[in-house]
Amino acid sequence: MWARVVEFMLACWLSISPFIFRHPFEETFLWANDLTCAVLIALFALLSFVKGLEKIHLLTLGVALWLWGLGYTTFPDPAPIALENDLTVGLLLLMIALVPSQSSLPPRSWRKFYNKKEQ
Repeated sequence: MWARVVEFMLACWLSISPFIFRHPFEETFLWANDLTCAVLIALFALLSFVKGLEKIHLLTLGVALWLWGLGYTTFPDPAPIALENDLTVGLLLLMIALVPSQSSLPPRSWRKFYNKKEQ
């Protein structure tokens, strides 16, 4: 579940980054975008801890693609630092969201073997 924790930490970073990188106050879309994406990422990461919803973190891929696409295609070159942050967070989320929730556990067949051995 370490990957879900990293996703939650990236959501926290994304939620405070508009204040750090100073989006212009008249750009309400950029503020709303970063805060909305942060809430969605945190929600998906936390819901993946609920039994039966382990794969909901894959919805983070859509948010990551949105962040990446917004930063890459809609603003001039060079992009403002806040949008470069969105690009970076989007790419990190694309990598982390693909990590299975049970990746820190041994393979399932090994766990079955070990559990039989204990009985």
